[in-house]
Amino acid sequence: MTASVARRNGTAIAAAWMAGAIVSFSTLAVAGRQVSSDFDTFEIMLYRSGLGAVIVTALLALAGRLGEARPRTLPVHALRNVVHFAGQNLWFYALTVLPLAQVFALEFTTPLWVILLAPLMLGEALTVRGVVAGLIGFAGVLIVARPDFGDLHPGIVAAALCAVCFAVTSMITKRLTRSQPVTGILFWLNLMQFILALVAVHWRGDLPLPSPAQVPWFLLIGVTGLSAHWCLTSALNAAPASIVMPLDFVRLPVIAVVGWLVYDEVLDPLVFVGAALILGGNLLTLRPKDNGLGTNSP
Repeated sequence: MTASVARRNGTAIAAAWMAGAIVSFSTLAVAGRQVSSDFDTFEIMLYRSGLGAVIVTALLALAGRLGEARPRTLPVHALRNVVHFAGQNLWFYALTVLPLAQVFALEFTTPLWVILLAPLMLGEALTVRGVVAGLIGFAGVLIVARPDFGDLHPGIVAAALCAVCFAVTSMITKRLTRSQPVTGILFWLNLMQFILALVAVHWRGDLPLPSPAQVPWFLLIGVTGLSAHWCLTSALNAAPASIVMPLDFVRLPVIAVVGWLVYDEVLDPLVFVGAALILGGNLLTLRPKDNGLGTNSP
């Protein structure tokens, strides 16, 4: 097989995995919003992480691979999951108060935060290309959010902060993947976040149970939360991030149409303009050897 054929095959496989990721992310966003009127973000995270932990454990047990969940570097897992837990709660909150397309567009700033934070967390040099990419991406954020700095909407703040949390999570994940399989990382992700959510819900002293009509939505939250991670990781294994990231960008028009059809949200052209600038900034930072560090998600 020639290199060009192998590259085309890898791109086709990555596109198939990204189709699954886009469906998963969009379904997760809709399901999260559907239950948000009766459940707060901690309660949603409790059910999502609990179901995710059960699914991952069952899959590992059926495959005879429970050894992959053996505890290693638990302090690093704990740090990753505390930050990711904060980001997930901010993301679910932003979904309830902002148009879906706006949340997704702001989430796309995650790779830009990686570039800015990597010198502090990974000791990597901040290049001129990184600075230019950050400025382009920041211009896109201003177009998407159009913030009123005198009265900043809390949803804008939440969506921006969740991108920062996902950036920190992705850098810690890079460290973990050097010595641990993705399944083990997912196992501790769900188990630790279930414990964090349980503590938060217990502190509040009340845990509503889903009604029969809400159970399918929570099942979707649990399943799509896992499938989104799995599909995205598989896409990055099949093709470089320079190919996967533009495919991931398809999430934005898809979720914009979903918001228009399901919630009667306005299709705002400026969101697409700003998101295109954010994508341009992201692509400027990519190199052929890129391993996908900048791509993360809820």
